Amino acid sequence: MIQSFADKDTEAFYNGELPRRFRGFAAQAERRMNVLDAATTLRDLANLPSNRLESLSGNRAGQRSIRINQQWQICFVWKDDGPHDVEIVDCH
Repeated sequence: MIQSFADKDTEAFYNGELPRRFRGFAAQAERRMNVLDAATTLRDLANLPSNRLESLSGNRAGQRSIRINQQWQICFVWKDDGPHDVEIVDCH
């Protein structure tokens, strides 16, 4: 279960609102957020190749991500109780 959010737009989206910047990919983002919310281990995310789970580096070292599409991804920090600091970001 998602424990915390890194930004208000992602939290609003999770709670059923539709921020303008997420409108073009809302259905895909909702599916990925549901998968992330249901995951109890990182293995749950890795078992679905379409998630493209990856460890990030640089200024996002310590974070992981799953892809929504080629442009957008969901970044998070995985802890024992699940994903923290969840945010939907434009990776370009």
